[in-house]
Amino acid sequence: QVHLVDSGGGWVQPGGSLRLSCTASGLTLSNYNMGWFRQAPGKERDFVAAISRNGLNIEITDSVKGRFTISRDNTKNTLSLQMNSLKPEDTAIYYCAASLASWVTRGRSTYSYWGQGTQVTVSS
Repeated sequence: QVHLVDSGGGWVQPGGSLRLSCTASGLTLSNYNMGWFRQAPGKERDFVAAISRNGLNIEITDSVKGRFTISRDNTKNTLSLQMNSLKPEDTAIYYCAASLASWVTRGRSTYSYWGQGTQVTVSS
């Protein structure tokens, strides 16, 4: 059975940093493109970042470019999201997801497996 477990969320002041992790079991991470999405209260789940199987191709949404970095360690079956210079508008539940699509994608429907989410709150 496939499990993606998100962790690393919490409360941080504006300008602070957090590092999210996603640990996979029941699948071989290197077979999947991986992504991070987030969902703020009352809003849809939006794309944040994605990384290809070999880590060479990355997509990042404009609102977090230069602040967030996605990375993966296939030897440890883990995905990470380093978030710096956090803003109140980054507050959301963050989800990792796994996709078998041929290319790195931003669409939710192309992701087959999802983590349970981890809450990130940015406020003073």
